[in-house]
Amino acid sequence: MAKYKNKQKTILGGSGSGARGLLRWTDWPTLLLCLACSVFGLVMVHSATHRAAELAGRTISRDVVIMALAILVGLAAAVVMSFIDYEILLRYWWIIAIGCVLLMLLLFTSLGWAPDIRPDARRWIRLTETLTFQPSELLRLGFIISFTWHIHRVRDNINQIKNIALLGAHALVPFGLVVITGDLGSALVLLFVTIGMLFLAGLKLRWFAAILAMAAAAAPLIWFQFISTFQRNRILALYFPDSLPPEIVARDMYQQNQAMIAIGSGQLTGRGLFNSATHVPLQEHDMIFSLIGEELGFIGAVLAVALLAAVIIRLVLVSSRTRNLRARLLCSGVAFMIGAQAIINIGVTLRLLPVTGITLPFFSAGGSASLTIYLLIGLVLAVFRYQNEHEDTTAYFDYLYN
Repeated sequence: MAKYKNKQKTILGGSGSGARGLLRWTDWPTLLLCLACSVFGLVMVHSATHRAAELAGRTISRDVVIMALAILVGLAAAVVMSFIDYEILLRYWWIIAIGCVLLMLLLFTSLGWAPDIRPDARRWIRLTETLTFQPSELLRLGFIISFTWHIHRVRDNINQIKNIALLGAHALVPFGLVVITGDLGSALVLLFVTIGMLFLAGLKLRWFAAILAMAAAAAPLIWFQFISTFQRNRILALYFPDSLPPEIVARDMYQQNQAMIAIGSGQLTGRGLFNSATHVPLQEHDMIFSLIGEELGFIGAVLAVALLAAVIIRLVLVSSRTRNLRARLLCSGVAFMIGAQAIINIGVTLRLLPVTGITLPFFSAGGSASLTIYLLIGLVLAVFRYQNEHEDTTAYFDYLYN
């Protein structure tokens, strides 16, 4: 009897809830890697904003405060989400999806806000005079949940043309919403996530080739009807500068050129923390990677990329251990999203891609981005917890009846 009780205690660990369950079945490697990225990001955002904060009579800037609060709230929300069966989230996918779409539609009301220099980029909901929220961040979370449910429903017949058309229409709704609001970066991320999840679900390569051909055929329409003049100029200034007047090229390439100067000046070890000397507009947001390269050099830039890569690899490992398609799609969708966003952001900073206005996950300032990234991680924690609790319970009953 004692042996049985000890075995029961060893296998079940007491309970999946409470403090013991929190400690035992929380995916600590993922959480710690994410926190390492966030702490790194907070330090760099403070470095980017401390001079302005001092001029305003503050010790730390408002950007740092908002980012830190969003990380703490997001971390707490991720832990709470880890105790929710992800199947429940999938069951109520339609409520989540409708809520995200309604938030996006608020951008077309008086609550929608765009900066004076980008009146076409109506991406934020103004909550107060100084506080805004970007609903496209939450839209990505809702899309991963709803698209996972949709793919799972048609998984056995995913290569039928009817199901491909319905999945395409599903993806087109959030994609179209973010394009209309001038958020080309989020649209590209959603595109990468869609392709990645469909590939993982078993969509045959010939359909990807067909979709690519249709996209190429529609390129002129997209270029002239859905991409603003401001965005077109950014693309042309980077890849075809001779097609534009020199003053437009100088204006639209200024941010990226300054970022390259900053990174180059950092060399191997950097100028030192809090010692940047190059002006890069919005450095704490879209161009935080340039500050890392300038102050911490090549070594610091490699460390930042390595941390992001470690998070993505960890998410892929969690995904690979899951036993059903739904769980794999949730985890992989988050991995695809973080990976695509990081590649686009760093590609912009290195002048490989045109400016899209997208942040670097975990590192850039922004309350919406910092909060949402931890909600996405909460999905992975929920999968991890469910899988490990299920494995331990299965092991216990295998022991009991064998």
